[in-house]
Amino acid sequence: MSQEGFSPDVHVHRDIASESCSSYIVFLMQDTHEEDMIEACRQGDRAAFNQLVQMYQEKVFVVVQRMVDNTDDAYDITQEAFVRAYEGISGFRGESQLFTWLYRIAVNMSLNHLRKKRLRGFLRLEDGHQAVAAGDPSPAADAEATELRNLVETAIEMLPAKQKAVFVLRYYDEMPYEEISTILGTSTGGLKANYHHAMKKIETYVKAHL
Repeated sequence: MSQEGFSPDVHVHRDIASESCSSYIVFLMQDTHEEDMIEACRQGDRAAFNQLVQMYQEKVFVVVQRMVDNTDDAYDITQEAFVRAYEGISGFRGESQLFTWLYRIAVNMSLNHLRKKRLRGFLRLEDGHQAVAAGDPSPAADAEATELRNLVETAIEMLPAKQKAVFVLRYYDEMPYEEISTILGTSTGGLKANYHHAMKKIETYVKAHL
């Protein structure tokens, strides 16, 4: 598919940010239909690719938003992830499911974003400590449920980038370790260890601050 002088007509709608992270539409389609659409995308069919964007944008956005904890950044990363997917779909060989391939692109971009963000934070802070993520406790923080939610979100934000990715994909998306392994390129044993360490760090942080 020729890309010369072409900017893909990808539109990730901002109103997906207003949806609840725990309830999003899962689009179902027959494998044969998806294969036809992928082949059309390989041939440069923009309409077919935009159909794929509409099908998967919400799922991808939710994962990215959980990882970067910023709606505007999540929107931009999701948009760019689909642009990169369009540019690279000619090389998609179908060895994994399409949404697994899309997740890999979006998660890797999110990890790169977090690394750059933390490097900037490190350079700004003389003692090298990480700044607490945006999203200070709400005025109703005296309520136990609100306080606990804020503590958990802060603990997740403080996780190393790879542990955070594993935690988000496993805990929130309930993704099998085998699928996460395909996305992150890490053995299932290593992923289980990362998830275990992430859970322990979150638990330790929450207990220490309650």
